Amino acid sequence: MTTSAFATYEDRLNRDARWALSEGSRHFEEDSAVFKALHGIAARLNALGIPYAVVGGMALFQHGLRRFTEDVAILVTKDELKVIHEKLESLGYVPAFANSKHLRDVEHGVKIEFLTTGDYPGDGKKRPVSFPDPRTVSFDADGIRYIQLPKLVELKLASGMTNPGRLKDLSDVLELIKAIGLPLDFSHELDPFVREKFNELWKAAKSDGSVEL
Repeated sequence: MTTSAFATYEDRLNRDARWALSEGSRHFEEDSAVFKALHGIAARLNALGIPYAVVGGMALFQHGLRRFTEDVAILVTKDELKVIHEKLESLGYVPAFANSKHLRDVEHGVKIEFLTTGDYPGDGKKRPVSFPDPRTVSFDADGIRYIQLPKLVELKLASGMTNPGRLKDLSDVLELIKAIGLPLDFSHELDPFVREKFNELWKAAKSDGSVEL
């Protein structure tokens, strides 16, 4: 089966506004297709004994920024990504497109995006911040492993700082600061490469009264 053989999640959202609104509501109740896809892939990876960390929008949701997202992003090592494709392509997952490192959940149409240890966020060029080994930065929450908050913020800042097409990552950090009241000294937990940008966003959040000293 290929992705052309069924409607992708994004296609359904774009084609049916009423269904999209309903799906958005289910998402905030943690019952959307994306949440179901998250639980499905986490169960598969747990069963295979593969170290991983959920990143992206679903990690933001776990850490307190409740926003909608259309996919599930997972951090794994390059070696484990090969195992994932070998084991899962015949078990309810297909490549997102020919030779893609990403998969798509056949049942729900949701894209499972994989980020790999050693690569660089944003423009992909070598920087002080790279995608870490998930074993060193993850924690368990109800049977699903998520990336720790400092590393999530660090990666999003590095992504938005180096790629103009990823400015949404900076917006995510700004909204996260507002949503959970991250303190200014949280920057001490981040790589020096991104600290100034965090401080800038924190001050922007404070200026509109969203963050208290």
